[in-house]
Amino acid sequence: MLRFLCVSDIHGHQRALEAVLAEADALGWDQLVACGDLLFPGPEPLKVWETLRRHNAVCVQGIGDRALAHLDASKLSPKGDEEHKRAQRLLEVQKEVGELILARLGRLPTTARLPLESGQTMLIVHGSPRDPTEPMTDAMSDEELLSMLGDEVAELVVCGGSHTAFDRVLDDVRIVNVGSVGEAPGGGYATACIIETAQVGFKVTPFTVTL
Repeated sequence: MLRFLCVSDIHGHQRALEAVLAEADALGWDQLVACGDLLFPGPEPLKVWETLRRHNAVCVQGIGDRALAHLDASKLSPKGDEEHKRAQRLLEVQKEVGELILARLGRLPTTARLPLESGQTMLIVHGSPRDPTEPMTDAMSDEELLSMLGDEVAELVVCGGSHTAFDRVLDDVRIVNVGSVGEAPGGGYATACIIETAQVGFKVTPFTVTL
């Protein structure tokens, strides 16, 4: 039996990540999985990266990770105060984490497939299997969600991107959006889940931590 602690959208918020890990420690877990948008734009991106590395997390690339790795922040032409602040923060985070981490972010896969003891497959992605940059949301119809699964074959899809957690079963596929550690809507809390796998299948246990 394995217990996967699944998180997403940490966005550089180490305090929130620590709170999630503390709650998960009480529940018990074996392997950390992070569904992208790891470091930007929060206050402690380097500490988040070090925590993920220390726990040997399985990470996939999110939109923010790709931007950090590949955008030249000094050449952006932001419009308005908010875009200017975001571009400035991008440059600050790039300098803080350094070239080695940026290169590793750039090499993160957009999807990861983990075989489960039951013979089933867990597919990890930031947005959706069809397009890792486009999140699946609970507001979507069954038909819309099915179309976003694309041609990928997996019994369990674990994702983030929308910052709002949900759990849906469509045909033979279970979609678990784990929500956000660092930017949950409204703030003041973080969401994650533990997926317990066994030869007979898997069990999903979502949880919320007050920050």
